[in-house]
Amino acid sequence: MDIARRNNVTVTGNPRGRTVVLAHGFGCDQNMWRLTVPALARDHRVVLFDYVGSGRSELSAFSEDRYASLDGYARDVVEVCAELDLRDAVLVGHSVSAMVGVLAADAAPERIGALVMVAPSPRYMDDEGYRGGFSAEDIDELLASLEANYLGWSATMAPVIMGNPERPELGAELTNSFCATDPDIARVFARTTFLSDSRDDLRTVRVPTLVLECAEDVIAPREVGAFVHQAIPGSRLITLNATGHCPQLSAPEATNEAVLDFLASLR
Repeated sequence: MDIARRNNVTVTGNPRGRTVVLAHGFGCDQNMWRLTVPALARDHRVVLFDYVGSGRSELSAFSEDRYASLDGYARDVVEVCAELDLRDAVLVGHSVSAMVGVLAADAAPERIGALVMVAPSPRYMDDEGYRGGFSAEDIDELLASLEANYLGWSATMAPVIMGNPERPELGAELTNSFCATDPDIARVFARTTFLSDSRDDLRTVRVPTLVLECAEDVIAPREVGAFVHQAIPGSRLITLNATGHCPQLSAPEATNEAVLDFLASLR
């Protein structure tokens, strides 16, 4: 299948600039980057895509076996980069896509030359000596609720994930995005996301890396950002004056400024 059609690939921006690939998180699609693209497009070539099963991707290409691990999503990233013959691109990954980006950079180092990790979490579940933000019981309950009533789960959880209750339109947007995802596909992506453990993979990163965390984030608390920063040698950690798990929507100016400053430092 044609990769560009399979993953609904969109290319925009300055064709003479360094390429920036924007990778969305669980329950979302490339539209989540709409407030970021204009800031990048003047000086950079911008590539957007939807993971198979998300947005306007080819749903017929979805395979539960492939996407039962983050490696399947990393393959999407690598195949999109190969289709466009990208070299030394900067991958900006939101939420679980930050870890997908780590795997993709390790699999295709010639394609990806830098990482921006927006609200990353290598493991959502608490462990001995590690706080991911959720107990094992929390994760079990979350997944059981999602599988029993995905639309109801989306209406309840999306505003919590987004934060910013004084701006209900943000929570409504994320709810609509979640609800647009096929429930069976969302179930697979959710289990892959919330049961993942990519802590050891962080030590494979050998490219310049920016870690962006939010001051308040129920999905990826500050301890997680500190862990990611410490695990990646030479990484830069910035705490945005933002709440919620989607700063590209809730605090686009601060998010874009941090990304642009990082991109400028790579020249």
